Amino acid sequence: MMNIYLLLYNIVAVPLLWIVFHLGGFVNKKIRRGILGRKNLFSELKTNIEKNNSATRFWFHASSLGEFEQAKPIISAIRKDHPHIQIIATFFSPSGFENSKNYKGANVISYIPFDSYRGVKKFIDIVKPSVAIMVRYDIWPNMIFALKKNNIPVVIANATMKDHTLRKLPIFRQFHRSLYDCFSYILTVSKNDQNSFQEFGITAPIINAIGDTRFDQVMMRSHDARQKHLLSPSITENKKIFIVGQSWAEDDDIIIPVLLKIQKNEDSLLTIIVPHEPTVQHLEELESKLLEKISFIRFSEMNNYRGEKVILIDSIGVLVALYQYADVVYVGGSFRQGIHNILEPAVFDLPVIYGPKHTNSQEAVDLARLGGGFVIENERDLYRLLRTLLGNSSDRVHAGKISGTFVREHCGATERFLHYLQPYLNK
Repeated sequence: MMNIYLLLYNIVAVPLLWIVFHLGGFVNKKIRRGILGRKNLFSELKTNIEKNNSATRFWFHASSLGEFEQAKPIISAIRKDHPHIQIIATFFSPSGFENSKNYKGANVISYIPFDSYRGVKKFIDIVKPSVAIMVRYDIWPNMIFALKKNNIPVVIANATMKDHTLRKLPIFRQFHRSLYDCFSYILTVSKNDQNSFQEFGITAPIINAIGDTRFDQVMMRSHDARQKHLLSPSITENKKIFIVGQSWAEDDDIIIPVLLKIQKNEDSLLTIIVPHEPTVQHLEELESKLLEKISFIRFSEMNNYRGEKVILIDSIGVLVALYQYADVVYVGGSFRQGIHNILEPAVFDLPVIYGPKHTNSQEAVDLARLGGGFVIENERDLYRLLRTLLGNSSDRVHAGKISGTFVREHCGATERFLHYLQPYLNK
């Protein structure tokens, strides 16, 4: 039965995915970048591998930048204690590759090849990994079966599995059971995820819940961020600072009317808006909504700061460092398609506000239940909540402590993960 599934995957699914992928390149710039980026994949990969030749190679694969952030604390720990190990990092998406190609923790950074039998074989022949670590969920069948065939141990880090997933339907269940049986370890974020994997009837790998390395990563990043001084004390002194992180137009439509209203009661309020994508268009739209209603300035023009009430961030890579100045934070995406990272502000002991579309993040659900996160449905909710948090320091500090404690209590997954890598670290 398994051979039939694999045959169907290779004669139907793989060609169909290849066609869709390449047709998509004609209309989508991101997909086109991914296609062009793979043009000389194998020759470049071979050259870079040979530059850093080592008998022990750890291969980390992530779909995109968000998943790779979860691998970074593991990589940092390996580099610290085992500098001889060669680290290879691959990505499926252009955003992951392009934003990580200068990452110093890896010796080699590359795209993963398309999941054809031939491409997979060539990749493994060049890389020859001692162990393969898949982050979260980006698992390609031909690659996994080939790794198993070559006796290369494979581990899933930060594994998650929803209770009601299509993979558990009878038509797909046997295929995925055979696929997951190729792994040595499936290390899950939670006990629920562990139980969900076990429902497949998997027999080969060890399946354990060890936690989520994202908590370790945000803790590491917060330490680094505190060393960056982006705003002078003359700007932040005696101010209440409200940061809007990773906002979309849908978030702006809720926040800006409230901001204009609440500024009348909070004269010392300084708002910093960090768009998810600080494009010229988005920044100009923000400015048009603020124009002649409240004073504002772009971050790139801060040398000319004259007490403006709103700072618009027109650069990337500064959000986490800005959180150190905040009193209250709103995290965007939750009026659009799903909330962005709430752990980044939470680690700074801050109350975190977000909208109704937040259930894509278990941390957002948990933090709201505990009292460190606050869910709003509309402008009225946001206005009332900001009046409370900005006007009552004890409520604000209490909620912030809940947030910070939540992050700290969930740290430690990296150390637990390394325990399972010990047989390969010591080779």
